[in-house]
Amino acid sequence: MASAESEARRTAIILAASQAIVGSAAPIAISIGGLAGAYLLGPDKSLATAPITGFNVGVAIGALPAAFIIRKLGQRNGFMTGTIVTAMGGLLATFALFQSNFWLFVISLLTIGLGGAFVQQFRFAAADNAPPQFKARAISFVLAGGIVTAILGPQIVIFTSELLFPVMFAGAFASILPLAAVGAVILSFLRVAPAAQTVETTTDTGRPLAEIISQPRFVVALLCAVASYSLMSFVMTGAPLAMVGCGFSTEEATLGISWHVMAMFGPSFFTGALIQRFGKETIIALGLLLLIACGIVGLSGIALWQFWTSLILLGLGWNFGFIGATAMVAETYEQSEKGKIQGLHDFVLFGSVAFGSLMAGQVYNGWGWEMLNWIVFPVAGLCLLALGALRLVKVRQPA
Repeated sequence: MASAESEARRTAIILAASQAIVGSAAPIAISIGGLAGAYLLGPDKSLATAPITGFNVGVAIGALPAAFIIRKLGQRNGFMTGTIVTAMGGLLATFALFQSNFWLFVISLLTIGLGGAFVQQFRFAAADNAPPQFKARAISFVLAGGIVTAILGPQIVIFTSELLFPVMFAGAFASILPLAAVGAVILSFLRVAPAAQTVETTTDTGRPLAEIISQPRFVVALLCAVASYSLMSFVMTGAPLAMVGCGFSTEEATLGISWHVMAMFGPSFFTGALIQRFGKETIIALGLLLLIACGIVGLSGIALWQFWTSLILLGLGWNFGFIGATAMVAETYEQSEKGKIQGLHDFVLFGSVAFGSLMAGQVYNGWGWEMLNWIVFPVAGLCLLALGALRLVKVRQPA
């Protein structure tokens, strides 16, 4: 058992190191995707955030193909294939910026998102290769790589955005190629089975899909998950545009995203313990209140500290709200029902996230930073009301 745990630790460390490197493509795309989109557009900047929407769509539609490729090629070769996709996206983005081609740039970020779908599988792979008593720590190792990514990606943007001047931002996207190459080298050290060994039964003995999704607990959990993730994407996507629009530098806007991403992943080491101690509904409510606090700080002024504090609260709110809601959703279906419900859940979730990132540009262009923050209140408030109603129904139910 000790050797199994040792091998699991080695696998988790390799995946964490690769996530720290190739995973940095995500904060690069998110932090300057909207700014680069505005750079490529004419006077009408309403579609400036479409590239970030492309990235989110890429992650969403790439989830199932990535899992299929990893299953067919094995984890090592499958994940290395993902680094090739990421590199292609970085190369295409650089070319699009040199050609001043906005829609090609959107497609390039969608491609980076497709590569990001492989990175999303790292934490599951770490758990799959670990004995039961080490699974949680294996996931924590990979999450630690995400924190490094939150620092590394924005720093790369700061030092490379003008590297290929006079074409702004091209250097940052070109840097994705060596990141992908280093990530692939790290992944080549994986020692895992060439293909998944688990065999799933094709017999579905679970309830009909309509019965599962009609459960009040499922509806409220999905609502809170969608709201937490979509509000995060909505405000985060518009924040760099707002910061630059208020006279701050690209570097300052990028650092704000760095603090935000660290706030997103940093609490993950203890969020599970908080959920176990205080309950899912309480932690979700805390996340929603933090999102409301983000909106309050965002409306309080346009100093740099207010932008950064707002983004930190946004990341913390996402962490508690989304992780709590995800755990709550998992309570509403059995193992045999997992396949049918997870596909619907992810389709609704990432479709909403992509819509939120697209609308951020539209709202900011039409009504400004203030409206981005005002929209947080009714959405978060609706979720709090739904949680309260669910709690009330639970209290009134006979024992």
